[in-house]
Amino acid sequence: MDSPDLLKRPTKCLQGIPELLAPAGNWECLKAAVSNGADAVYFGLTGFNARMRADNFTLQDLPSVMAFLHGHGVRGYVTMNTLVFADELAAVEEQLRSIMAADVDAVIVQDIGLCHMIRNLSPDFPIHASTQMTLTSPAGIDHAKELGVNLAVLARECSMVDIRAIQESNRQCMPLEIFVHGALCVAYSGQCLTSEALGGRSANRGECAQACRMPYELIQDGKPLALGDRQYLLSPQDLAGLEVLDQLMELGLSSLKIEGRLKSPTYVANITRIYRNAIDRIANQSPEKPESDSNNHEQSRYEMEMSFSRGLHTGWLKGIDNQKLVHARFGKKRGVFLGTIQSVHRNGFSLESDQPVKAGDGIVVDQGNPGQKEMGGRIFQVIQGPSKNPKPGKERLRLVFDRNRLDTTTLKKGDRIWKTSDPALEKQLRQTYEHVSPQVDLQVIFEVHGQLGQPLELTAKLASGAIARSLSETPLQRAVKHPLSAESLKKQLGRLGGSGFRLGDLHLHLDPNLMLPVSELNRIRRSVVESLQKNQPSSIKPSRWKAASESLKWPRFTARSEEVETQESSHHLIPLVRNMDQLQAVLQLHYPQV
Repeated sequence: MDSPDLLKRPTKCLQGIPELLAPAGNWECLKAAVSNGADAVYFGLTGFNARMRADNFTLQDLPSVMAFLHGHGVRGYVTMNTLVFADELAAVEEQLRSIMAADVDAVIVQDIGLCHMIRNLSPDFPIHASTQMTLTSPAGIDHAKELGVNLAVLARECSMVDIRAIQESNRQCMPLEIFVHGALCVAYSGQCLTSEALGGRSANRGECAQACRMPYELIQDGKPLALGDRQYLLSPQDLAGLEVLDQLMELGLSSLKIEGRLKSPTYVANITRIYRNAIDRIANQSPEKPESDSNNHEQSRYEMEMSFSRGLHTGWLKGIDNQKLVHARFGKKRGVFLGTIQSVHRNGFSLESDQPVKAGDGIVVDQGNPGQKEMGGRIFQVIQGPSKNPKPGKERLRLVFDRNRLDTTTLKKGDRIWKTSDPALEKQLRQTYEHVSPQVDLQVIFEVHGQLGQPLELTAKLASGAIARSLSETPLQRAVKHPLSAESLKKQLGRLGGSGFRLGDLHLHLDPNLMLPVSELNRIRRSVVESLQKNQPSSIKPSRWKAASESLKWPRFTARSEEVETQESSHHLIPLVRNMDQLQAVLQLHYPQV
């Protein structure tokens, strides 16, 4: 484990409060990230990204996506983090031009050839080196800088000591980013060929089949070893850097990244919210009086496990500890561990737990066979019961289920119970983003002028300088019961839902005790809104980035299948030998190289 004295604050490249970067695989995730405090969001398009199974966005979506993000003060990065074939270069160039034209804030790339392409297209469009580039050393950072990279995402296998060493040798202060939460690969990202070898689905083309999440046998001297319930030998737990976040923020990092473009909107909302709150708390606390956050951390861990968890671990941040990183019991989402069954009843079972449990929560029964269909269901009733010798902090609970929900005849003492669903938490998270419109409403200022016997004049103004006016067809009259007031006018004039506008300030220049029919107020409001909509210039701003006007010249490439056929004759086998007998056998076959 890394020594704490090696984690002193770097003397160079301090960046202040790091950016919080959240994932988005679709519009709901995008809204969830923005609504819960992300500084930036990364997402993929329908081609050339490492998460082809995500919903992703289209090029047609891109202007609206960036308008939404920039309208909320959030940056947007597009992922192009796969390897590109030669016959795709023209299509990649076309996509890059569309990305720059949409005013995207940066593109995340794996293929170093794309770095050259982007710099030929634009001298200033920001390039972020993906973790798929496997940058683990100062030399790698220097090379990325030579390629024109503006920010480097370090490999997830870097420890905090590694990160500090890279920062100290970061001669040009290249901004650095690390993953702080989410799934971990068993191999260096960008270097794993397992999925391609087993099923022809390349992780470097965005089609990883997650072979690391499958059960395996362990063979010793030709015989399989008895593994019991530990068959998921290559499946790491998920990364959770929350407990070392204060140390990470001392390392001068520019950005902290959450993995999860294949995850749900509630996951994005939850994890973004937790890290947003933690970053702000650490940034605002006094160095002389650091706050104790044990209660918040326990609650945050519970919520993170409920959103998605194969188990949570600090990954390689504290150094190498593979025995703890890979528990090997399962390779899929579990949730919060409640406890083990102590006794079985007709419609349920009893256990001791220190976790919150209530009616409506979902559970699954873990009998050591995660690859098979497992029993589970929603709890009908929770009965607190006495325990003869309860463990500290735990209480005995009897969980009751609807009739026939569980086959209790197959349950046994010692079965592990996991809480997989918390409807109350899920509802709370959905409420943070469900009512957020993808459309960014412009603020409109209303001015109201009127005198007795004269038409009411409504003027609407936008920050862009656009102005619209409308007069009532009915003159203002003396009010008998309900005179026009700031409150009543805000209520009627503020009904702008779906128009693309929202009420900002309201300035009144009215004589007292006047009235106008509500229908007439609504008519003139609609009139000025329609006028603003017709005269409103395009919301798509010109791109900030310089771009070459002429297309790059690409040689004509054959299709990959034809290319492979023409190159087969140039392939050579190079035998590997480990002793003299093998060498003699190979020499008799006249191989030119061993």
